[in-house]
Amino acid sequence: MPELPEVEITARRLDAALRGATVESATAPGINALKTFDPPLSALEGRAITAIGRRGKQFVIELTGDLALLVHLMSAGRLQLYDKRAGPRDRTSRLLLRIADADADHSARELRLREFGTKQAAWVKLLPTDQIDDEELIATLGPEAWPQPPDDLKALLHAARPLHTLLRDQRVIAGIGRSWVDEILWTARLSPFKRGNDLTDAEALALREAIATVLDGAIEHYEKVISLPIPDKLPLPLLVHRKAGEPCPRCGATIEAVHYEDYVMCYCPAEQTGGKVLKDRRLSRLLK
Repeated sequence: MPELPEVEITARRLDAALRGATVESATAPGINALKTFDPPLSALEGRAITAIGRRGKQFVIELTGDLALLVHLMSAGRLQLYDKRAGPRDRTSRLLLRIADADADHSARELRLREFGTKQAAWVKLLPTDQIDDEELIATLGPEAWPQPPDDLKALLHAARPLHTLLRDQRVIAGIGRSWVDEILWTARLSPFKRGNDLTDAEALALREAIATVLDGAIEHYEKVISLPIPDKLPLPLLVHRKAGEPCPRCGATIEAVHYEDYVMCYCPAEQTGGKVLKDRRLSRLLK
């Protein structure tokens, strides 16, 4: 799933390319992707894009006339700009915004919400701009993880739930997902199963610094290597996530993993769990 760093760099690149551009037409080939009907999608025609930004892991595309598109990529969506129209055989597009360009070099640009796989979970809502903050998904977001992690992080995480779960809960802190939570906890040298209400002041400080360090580093990396067109797969600068079986970059111990139904959690047992290898849920299910 694209997370805060990936959405941030995409929003920056698209904003630079499309701010001021006029929407020629808007269609939703993925009919299930459009979650609102009033105002209709046709209301975008002739409006200019004034900003493309981010709230948590969602895009907000603002347009003249006080309208905004809220875009949620879910697990397999991508928001990408192309210099040609989607063809009749295109099966990945859920939303198409054709850009009315007077410049001959940009005569056929198209902003596409694309989605890979079969779930078709990515969605779009067209709302009056002043209603974005009241939209349930936005209204329930916790404070942004970046650029300034919340000062009261220890209080926000004070719950009898594992840190790996709490940090991915968008109602607690916005923007972190499965990839970057592994990197953050490894950087802070904290167990993914440590309970939030067991954090010491020192551990909470280390965690806050780790959030800033990891997300800053990811975005700085993307600033150097990502340009338009946004690739389908961004080169995530990961050190621990997806690295099971490889040596820890700090201490050389073998990176271990816990497999869940939809994702894998990776960690260094020597530095995060006191040398303890956590039970792999796949093996647990087989032994039942």
